[in-house]
Amino acid sequence: MTPTTNGLLFAAAIFLGMVVLVTVGRRIGAQRLSRDPEGAQEGLGVVSGAVFSLLGLLIAFTFSSAATRFDGRRQMVTEEANDIGTAYLRVDLLPAQAQPPLRDLFRQYLDSRLETYRKLPDLDAAKAELVRSQKLQGEIWSYATAACRDSGSSPAHMLLLPALNQMFDIVTTRTEAGNIHPPLIIFAMIGLLAFGAALLAGFAMAKNKSPSWAHTISFAAVMALTIYVIVDLEYPRFGLINVRGADRVLVQLRESMK
Repeated sequence: MTPTTNGLLFAAAIFLGMVVLVTVGRRIGAQRLSRDPEGAQEGLGVVSGAVFSLLGLLIAFTFSSAATRFDGRRQMVTEEANDIGTAYLRVDLLPAQAQPPLRDLFRQYLDSRLETYRKLPDLDAAKAELVRSQKLQGEIWSYATAACRDSGSSPAHMLLLPALNQMFDIVTTRTEAGNIHPPLIIFAMIGLLAFGAALLAGFAMAKNKSPSWAHTISFAAVMALTIYVIVDLEYPRFGLINVRGADRVLVQLRESMK
């Protein structure tokens, strides 16, 4: 099951739970009002304000962090394209006879990098392709260092090898960035606060003679949708919101290598 599928189930649970708890809160409030019409809702505003404020703050912080990570992942795609492109150009520093095999390895490497992310959400296939990319890194490095030694070219040593290091490092950076997400306790807290807010909202509606389903469903739906969007932003290769469009820079780079 993919993370966004889990997020959809979590959002659905939030929606249903909030609808139920608004109803429960309204019934509890009605019972309190029947026993104590004047003091049943005394102090409710203070408690509700604190709970809703905390819920809003937590959602805002989580949403902002998810959006920041989403933008960062898109920028890293461009950064990787720049790193590969720079290293590919610096292959020109090697002797002419040493360039074709290394350029062919670059093409295979870029194809592998594209396939790593195209194979998502199949994590096993993506991990297998990542291993292939790392193997190609070793081959590129071995061939490049040998070619630099054979050529005796100081510019090749000083410019090509650091570019290769940077090209390899961005892979680790992107891989680790894809594993950075909020702790599950954050989503648990959002869920608990959403349920608490629903209960308090239902209690506040107790004065109404009939339940307002439009308000209840809208409240629960907006909260569930917000939570789903946060999860979707956190896993941009799995759901509706994704960074696949950013891969075009890598595709364009690959086309220029023909």
